[in-house]
Amino acid sequence: MPTPVSPAPTVPADLITALQTRLGPKGWSMDASVLEQHNREARGKFTGAANIVLYPASTDEVAACVRLCHSAGIALVPQGGNTGRCGGAVADNGQILINLARMNRIIDTDARDFTMTVQAGTILHTIQQTAENHDLLFPLSLGAQGSCQIGGNLATNAGGLNVIRYGNTRDLVLGLEVVLPDGTIWNGLSKLRKDNTGYDLRDLFIGSEGTLGIITACTLKLFPRPRQTATAWVALETVDAALDLLALTRRESGDAIAAFELMSQFAQDLCIRHIENCTTPLQTTAPWYAMIEITSSRPHDDLADVMQGLLERALESGFISDGTVAQSEAQRANLWALREGIPPAQTREGGSIKHDVSVPVSSVPTLIERGIAQALKRIPGIRPCPFGHVGDGNIHFNFSQPVDMPRDMFLAQWEDLNRDIHDIVADLGGSISAEHGIGRLKVDELAHYADPAKIQLLKAIKQAIDPQNTLNPGKIINHK
Repeated sequence: MPTPVSPAPTVPADLITALQTRLGPKGWSMDASVLEQHNREARGKFTGAANIVLYPASTDEVAACVRLCHSAGIALVPQGGNTGRCGGAVADNGQILINLARMNRIIDTDARDFTMTVQAGTILHTIQQTAENHDLLFPLSLGAQGSCQIGGNLATNAGGLNVIRYGNTRDLVLGLEVVLPDGTIWNGLSKLRKDNTGYDLRDLFIGSEGTLGIITACTLKLFPRPRQTATAWVALETVDAALDLLALTRRESGDAIAAFELMSQFAQDLCIRHIENCTTPLQTTAPWYAMIEITSSRPHDDLADVMQGLLERALESGFISDGTVAQSEAQRANLWALREGIPPAQTREGGSIKHDVSVPVSSVPTLIERGIAQALKRIPGIRPCPFGHVGDGNIHFNFSQPVDMPRDMFLAQWEDLNRDIHDIVADLGGSISAEHGIGRLKVDELAHYADPAKIQLLKAIKQAIDPQNTLNPGKIINHK
């Protein structure tokens, strides 16, 4: 069941009037059906209670809204495409949602600097397509890329499928424009690759989930567009073998690896069962499968031959038991559909308890082995569904309900199973949030696992920048 937010005072009528006047008729909505969409968190675990959502069309309008709310002591909750999974864009009663969907302009694309400057409400897929139109690549790739906004990607430091090659969102940004909690505009948009002039304010706001400022624009790094791609699907007997295969792939391809995704047989079977047009790539069955993709911007590289050669060596070395290389774009699309279909397929299978965690790459096998054993001990019959970006140590350690257990009874054990998995992650020197952020969901978990000095620093930064606690309160840390 969705977790209701706590009650709070309603927004003053004079503030609503002032905001409506400043933004004009297209800049706000109090329509019940519109608010229902904004107040419903994507995973359904949280339900917001905002009675107005703002749609500013410019940075100046964002700043004006922030100043009005700051003066009235009313909290603003920034929201992008509302595709988050941790309740980071959920507003309580008496709080106001501000959505940057109208700020969706591509400001500049510079093929010499390999940069693109965009407003924060721009959809990720639009950025990808614009880069491609300039024969370039913006490599951030997520399942929600058709609806998520780049401002939300920045606010959560999104990861995605290409981190092993290009890094997290943080690594893809050169500059930001941010509206601070009092309405001040910091113009940090820059194409500079080197700027050693004091504290890195850019990195302060990336990953801050709208608690320190509202990102309104950004300058992004672009890369040469890949002209050659080879994608393979392989069968593995153990997770440990996946690490040997990963190392072999990096060496044999000249580190041209763009994605290395691991999934269990259960995860693959769910996709074939629930996702239309997903088919089995191999006749061989195995406990584990990996999808590998290597790319090159050199037009004459024969990556298919490289991939075939490394699979032959992997087979000879006993790392894999079978494998296939996609021979067409349609076959490649089927492989990606198997990987990207896991979350919706698991939803259709029934209740699921999910974890977005990371450990050092070398510790992935230990994490999965210990995590599965502990989960089965706590909930006999539970069906483990681990998958993810093993190339960067990020595993979506998910579990589906036992076939003979009611959904509500299973989901009631969410917090206990969270603690089990997070204890193992902490013991392995990992993170309880690899790419989805903390939001509201993991505030207590962060306080439990983080170094106390880190929590003190987070609170000190929040107090220094937002002493009234009017930007996205209750997310990441309890500001008390």
